[in-house]
Amino acid sequence: MHICLDQDIHKGIAVNTSGLRIPVTFVSKDGEEIPIQVPIGMSMLEAAHENDIELEGACEGLLACSTCHVIVMDMEYYNKLEDPADEENDMLDLAFGLTETSRLGCQIVASPELDGIRLAIPAATRNFSVDGYVPKPH
Repeated sequence: MHICLDQDIHKGIAVNTSGLRIPVTFVSKDGEEIPIQVPIGMSMLEAAHENDIELEGACEGLLACSTCHVIVMDMEYYNKLEDPADEENDMLDLAFGLTETSRLGCQIVASPELDGIRLAIPAATRNFSVDGYVPKPH
């Protein structure tokens, strides 16, 4: 397990109080691997935005779009996730390039079991608001 401790206060977002982080690798649209450390309790959408990774999130994690669609690259990790809620499945139905291991980044929350997870960002999104919109943390 590669969990590490973090002494920094996380920009006011209520994630974890223990300071534990897990390694996560995002694979960009052009195949670049971007390794980051994600605090336990933080969504992958928030983690991507905190690390300037190009992952849209038009609805800001409110389960009202599919722009934070990611592909879990290993079935072992996909099986560790809770089953998607009906609302997430409804949004995934709108996602571009849906796969068997597709999930919304706003619904994947860092936990010790996800240590080492790899997430691919699809080549395109279906954004019904402003194309390319990435909200800024409040």
